[in-house]
Amino acid sequence: MTMPGAAPRTLVLWDIDHTLIETRGVGRAIYDRAFPAATGKPLAKLATIAGRTELDIMAESLKVNGLEATDRAVQKLADALVQGYEDARDELAAVGRALPGARQTLQQFAADHSVHQAILTGNLRQVARIKLEAFDLAGFLDFDSSAFGEDHAERSELVKIARQRAATQTGTWYQDQHVVLVGDTPNDMKAGRSAGVRVVGVATGKTSEAELRRAGATQTVPTLLELSAVVFPAA
Repeated sequence: MTMPGAAPRTLVLWDIDHTLIETRGVGRAIYDRAFPAATGKPLAKLATIAGRTELDIMAESLKVNGLEATDRAVQKLADALVQGYEDARDELAAVGRALPGARQTLQQFAADHSVHQAILTGNLRQVARIKLEAFDLAGFLDFDSSAFGEDHAERSELVKIARQRAATQTGTWYQDQHVVLVGDTPNDMKAGRSAGVRVVGVATGKTSEAELRRAGATQTVPTLLELSAVVFPAA
């Protein structure tokens, strides 16, 4: 964690899925198990996931399966998802993977005392923790400075939430140019640009660099291995 008063200061907000890790189908399998556990009905259709918050995904998934998305129903599904990931820790670690350069880049940024690293994800907090712990990445990131899928349905609002939490944790307000959102989907890019911060698109998911630029990326890289050079370009 960055020490108060250190300068220059950069807040890096990391997306998780297809940016740092891949579950390789385990995430969908857990949803298939959690949905009937929470609702008593099989999951016939899952809402589109990429770049959305879990609140949004859960509510739509309930609706497209003929159920009312009440607060209670959403909470039951959230609880079932967290339990599903808890039960599948070993499966996730065996089947999924950390993306190339993920650990190396997180480690490099963690060693730089001018950088504060946090999470900006649509995942529920506990799901995010389990995913990152499965690949030994959680220790590089400050969860108390982060924003998660249960904090707000709109991803752009998560940027504001994480920024405020990071300011509270470190005692420093991060100016727009010193906040960097790293993600792999057009929704990540739009959320960051809407919040007025720098956005780096990584083409590690299903979206190309060109598509990420069209969605509003400030800069793009093909993999995490090139990230440091664009986040901290040489003077």
